[in-house]
Amino acid sequence: MKTVILGLFAMAAVLFLSSCITETVGGTDNEGDPEAALERRVELARQYIGRGDWENAKRNLELANNIDSDNPSVHEAFGLVYQSTGEYDRAEESFKRALRVDPQFSRARNNYAAFLFFLGRYEEAEAQFAIVVEDSLYSGRPMAYINLGMSRLNLQDSVGAEDAFTRVLRMDRRSPIALLEMGYLRLAADDIANAQSYYGVYRTVVPRQSSRGFMLGIKLSEAAGDEDAQSSYELALRNLYPDSQEYQALQAQQGLQ
Repeated sequence: MKTVILGLFAMAAVLFLSSCITETVGGTDNEGDPEAALERRVELARQYIGRGDWENAKRNLELANNIDSDNPSVHEAFGLVYQSTGEYDRAEESFKRALRVDPQFSRARNNYAAFLFFLGRYEEAEAQFAIVVEDSLYSGRPMAYINLGMSRLNLQDSVGAEDAFTRVLRMDRRSPIALLEMGYLRLAADDIANAQSYYGVYRTVVPRQSSRGFMLGIKLSEAAGDEDAQSSYELALRNLYPDSQEYQALQAQQGLQ
């Protein structure tokens, strides 16, 4: 089975980037309003995470944890930091602790599921994403459905993947990932007409096709017997993505012909 992984498989946490971070909390964190101080420490940590400054992120999270050791946002952010620094056991425990404190914390669950996907634990990731998408109020729900679909693709569950991507397109008809993957799924089912339709819409919503997009164009052109279009897509793939897995696969295929 070929593993399907997209580079834009993003974590749901919004990391607020800032060119300048001001760490003025005022007094000690425990005097005045501890809740406000905790929120500020978490906000600072997330800014540092966005900048890749893991040590300052940890320092602010430790200060927040000193204020409230059972705050789920603190443990979720710790999970993001530990995942980024390769401390995977700590990352998993942090995500799990956040969810033990608040099982309804969909952002933390989505990030935990993304972490599981990153580790190749697709069955566990699929189960977590399936819970996330049940939260109709979660702002990251469309991306969670995409992630659910990608998990199912890696589990060879094409029916389940198609259901997830169809849900995405009901919420966002211009989702490039869902359109592209539906094109592949319809092609695999020998439904060339609908595969071409999804691919046609995909091409209109992206400024430049991905290497995976050009590969779909090659496959569809080959299926339709359109040699001119096939050659055009192959040339674009070679020129734009010479180091891609798709181009390497194309070269290998042509070498066998």
